[in-house]
Formats: sequence, C-alpha cells, structure tokens
Amino acid sequence: MAEDTAARIEAGACSLGIEYGSTRIKAVLVDESNEPVAIGTFDWENRLEGGYWTYGEDEIFQGLAACYASLKADVASRYGVTLTKLASMGVSAMMHGYLPFDGDGRLLVPFRTWRNTTTSKAAAALTDLFGFHIPERWSIAHLYEAILDDEPHVSRVRSFTTLAGFAHARLTGEHVLSVGDASGMFPIDSAIKGYDAAMIAEFDALPRVAALGMHVEDLLPRVAVAGEVAGYLTAEGAALLDAAGDLQPGCPLCPPEGDAGTGMIATNSVAQRTGNVSAGTSVFSMVVLDHPLKDATVSEIDLVTTPVGDAVAMVHCNNCTSDINDWVELLDGYNHLMGFECDKGELFGKLFESALAADKDAGGIMSSPFISGEPIMGVNVGHPLLLRREHADFSIANLMRMNIMAAFGTLKVGNDILRKEDVRIDKLYGHGGIFKTPRVAQSILAAAMDAPVTVLATAGEGGAWGQAVAASYMIHKSDGQTLADYLTNEVFVGMEGETIAPDPADVAGYEAFIKLFRQVNEVERAAEKAVAED
Repeated sequence: MAEDTAARIEAGACSLGIEYGSTRIKAVLVDESNEPVAIGTFDWENRLEGGYWTYGEDEIFQGLAACYASLKADVASRYGVTLTKLASMGVSAMMHGYLPFDGDGRLLVPFRTWRNTTTSKAAAALTDLFGFHIPERWSIAHLYEAILDDEPHVSRVRSFTTLAGFAHARLTGEHVLSVGDASGMFPIDSAIKGYDAAMIAEFDALPRVAALGMHVEDLLPRVAVAGEVAGYLTAEGAALLDAAGDLQPGCPLCPPEGDAGTGMIATNSVAQRTGNVSAGTSVFSMVVLDHPLKDATVSEIDLVTTPVGDAVAMVHCNNCTSDINDWVELLDGYNHLMGFECDKGELFGKLFESALAADKDAGGIMSSPFISGEPIMGVNVGHPLLLRREHADFSIANLMRMNIMAAFGTLKVGNDILRKEDVRIDKLYGHGGIFKTPRVAQSILAAAMDAPVTVLATAGEGGAWGQAVAASYMIHKSDGQTLADYLTNEVFVGMEGETIAPDPADVAGYEAFIKLFRQVNEVERAAEKAVAED
C-alpha cells in the first residue's frame, strides 16, 4: 500500500490543501480517493500591535514554507520519496480581515485579522445603508472605517483581499477569491454568484468614498466558485512554497477559500438545511438556508455563502478554545512544578473526559472566556473572567464542563435567535480539535444546539483537508457534477462517524447555564469599563 502511494506521489497524482488557522498552518496531501496520505504543520500566534490583532507579512510566508517543509518531510519519512509534483492544490485561511495594497502590490498596513473589533462605526453605518448586516470583521467595514478615520493609506489602495487571497496571489499572480471567502468581504448576490450590484453602487456614492474617486468593485478580488480553475502555480510561487526548489510549477489552484467554506466541505454540509460547527480559537456555525431570513439586519447573524454561492446563515463568535487552552497550560504547569511527566494530549483527554461526570449545569461555576472582543455579547475588549456562586461545587469536573459549555455559550446565544427565524437543520456536523476527545464536546454542543451532532472520522483533519478536497473536485469532477453530489457520492460515501442526540438532562442543564452566562456577561461588560488598559 505504501509503495502504491509513493508511486502516486512521484507521478504527481495527489492534491494539496493548505489552511492558515488562528494558531496553526496545516497542510494535507490527499490521493485521488481524497484519503489523507501526508500532513504538515507550523504553529504560529497572532499578536496585538498598534491596537490591532495581526500576523507579520514575513511570518505569513515563512510559516507557509515551514508548513510545506513539514509536509515534505512527512512524505519522505512515510514513503521514501521527494514531493516534486502536484495534481492540484488550494489555499484557505481565516475569513475576513483587511489586507490593502497599492498599485505595485505592496501591503499598505499590517494585516488586520478577523479578531479586531475596531470598526463598529463603519459596520453600523454600512448596515443601515445596505439594510443588510455588515459585521465588524468584514473587509468592507475595515476599509470604510479606515476612510472615516482619515488613515493616510486609503488614497493609495488599489486592491484589498483576505489572507487566503493574499497567499493565492503570491502563488499564482491572480487576484481572485472563492465566492464563499468573498462573501466575508462584501455582500454577495447568490443569484449571480457575485457582489451585490446595488450595494456596490450605494457604497461608491458615499460622500467620503466618492471624494476619493474610489470604485470598490475595482478593488475587490474577482469571484470564482468551487470547481473553477483560479490560476496556476508560478515558478515564483513554487519557490516561495518550497525553498529547496524541488516543487515543479504549473499545477492548477482552486479558488482560495475561507475557513467557513472549507469547514462546509470537510463536513459534507453544502446542501440546504445542513449545517456545521467549526471550533478552534473562534467558533462559528453555518446553516445552508432553504428560505430567506425575515430580517437581514440581525446583528448576531451573518449572511454569507457556500463555496458555490448558496446563501448561508453564519453565527460567528470570536472566542472559543483559547481560555480552555490557558487553563490546561496552568494545570500542566502544576504538573511540571510537582515533577509529574504527562503528555499534553493525554492531559487534554483526561480533563475533557472528566466533564462527563460533572453537574449538568457545571455546578454554579461560570466564565466569560473572552480573550478578545465578542460583538454578539456587546463586548469590545476581552477580560476573561471566572465567577463562582457562593455555594458552587468547584471541582475539576465542573471546571472543565464549564469551560467547554462557555466555549459554546455565545454560539448558543446566536443560534437561539436563528431558531426564531424558523431555520431548520436536518444534519449538523462538528469539526475542529475540540472534538478529538470522543463524545465530550460533541454531547455538550448537541445540548447547546438542541440538535443531533455528528462528528466524522475526518473531523480532526479540518479545513486543510476540506481545501484539498476542493482542489481534487476541480480536476476530478464529472460533467455537470455538483459539489454536493461529489461530496456525497465520491468523498463521504461509507465514511465512519458518530452521531449524538441531545440528552434532555444536558439540554436542561445548558438552559440553566446559559441564563447565568448572560448574567455574567453584564459583569464582563462592566469590567471593560472599569479595568481599562493604559
């Protein structure tokens, strides 16, 4: 089997997906059956500089090369061959944010990530103008806020894009985005699979925009849908990816995608009335709609699209696992202090498993796990808090259950609103590292959403695998075969997974928990005013 895979790799028959996550860049190489055959990773972390969450431009591409080098080393270790050719590839990344460029392609300000909540004035103004909710993290909100704030660089902006679009442009020379990622930059008209023309005209007519002579459609990336070829790997792109010079240029790239789109692909949830929850540093749910929402201005719900342009209701929360990770690091530090040797993965697993024996409402312990701002909860600056009721049962089990429940707390607040819009979900899938410990986070999410949750065998591979599948679909689809059909009939057929239905006791416990979660949020908002940083 390994010999066959080695031959396929040497023949250039495999497809590659690379995704920039919040804390890790990951690469997954798949064979023609979309089975992962090698993996590469590079860990990184955003930082707060000049009032903005960012990653350095050099780090973006050094991390890309390091991730590819890790993948290449994995190929050599497993199969004894050198990776030199690819059948296809694709890049995906965290959605939204702001990367503006001048006419020579120079980045004008450091990358402003989705995590920034500095565009409230612009987002509110555009929501009123369009009659359509524009979240603070969307690229158009960042651009308009920069205009309103008279930032010097705006007169020199000749294009802007997302992180996936930036990396793709360096690899191919093409200024293009998947319709899914583009829908987090500017509203999309699903009927035409492109930017909403009426809203484009409204934006251009804004006095401050018109004074600059700016035509926003000229600045935005070209929109492509899944299955289209969005460019080819150039010699410069191959050298950027593989510093050793072994990778040959010329392979086609699929449209650069956002992590929401790759999450939908990775969970086979691109058809109507299917949904998925992607959980990492941030957490979001995506539900493919079968009818328009009654109110397109609801601030807790974003209207984006699938990788083929169908309308999706997205509930995006800036915070999920970061506070859990901090607690585990604290407990791991205790182990080191006491001279205990414990594998970090085993520690995560044991702590998560303890949550199953906890009180259903976490015993009166509560946190606001906001490392950064959380717009749905009205929080602009995060101050992670832990609150215990006077007679709370402060045990390890309750602490861990509370942390996992709190990680999904804002998501539940948003989806409770979506439920009032009569949005129905036939299938809901979970993916991301939080689901690696079997049943724990999955059962708690089922209680939060009051819906069955399925975790597939590929859940741990995440968006990088999803983008590899998108690249594979581009070159292997049959005539007229839709993405949904390809996923159902070619990728997920026979795939193992486990579905957990919501337990009524868990649901009742979560309802009690979420009541306290909302109350503690008032303490969080007060802390923002009382504990301001210099």
